[in-house]
Amino acid sequence: MKPIKILLVDDQPLFREGLRTLLSVQPDFEVVGEACNGEEALSLARLLQPAVELMDLQMPVMDGVAATRRLRAERPDCRVIVLTTFDDDEKVFDGLRAGAAGYLLKDASSEKLGEAIRVAARGESFLQPSVAAKVVAEFARLTSKAGVRAQTLVEPLSAREREILRLIATGASNREIANALYLAEGTVKNHVTNILGKLEVRDRTQAALKAKEIGLI
Repeated sequence: MKPIKILLVDDQPLFREGLRTLLSVQPDFEVVGEACNGEEALSLARLLQPAVELMDLQMPVMDGVAATRRLRAERPDCRVIVLTTFDDDEKVFDGLRAGAAGYLLKDASSEKLGEAIRVAARGESFLQPSVAAKVVAEFARLTSKAGVRAQTLVEPLSAREREILRLIATGASNREIANALYLAEGTVKNHVTNILGKLEVRDRTQAALKAKEIGLI
């Protein structure tokens, strides 16, 4: 199995150095390069073809939001995870609107970071719980304002699936859900796959949003 190629994008050399050291001990990760701003990140992405970029938001020359938007247009197969110190609503939504597949704060644990990278590489989304809560709350506000009515699913969710969906909406990982519900992690994974299929969405973030939209959570 080929390692996941990762590009680090941050204007602080010491932070990049620490991140490289942290990620390099994982056998399924390969840090292929580092960039100090968004413009350099775009150039290196064309050259190195990373699968995932860890992107800071506030950088000189070109910030992370602009770089993410450009990268998603040029290389939609490359997944961007915002890794920043900012968790205010404006920054969160700017990053996600630009096309980021994940949003983590720099105080996240190494386990969460690793999970986010692996999830993004699979083509899914990963949000830190505090960020997931902001997204769901904002979506609820917008849908309420627009007068969106609840919809009926073709195949309804089981009680267990609704329970798992509520935990997904909090940003919980499969492992955390398994621990909370005393289930095997593989069982949770199967339930999540079924939930995504029934909701007709691609990833966990979309599942949480649609669930809120149609009144499941």
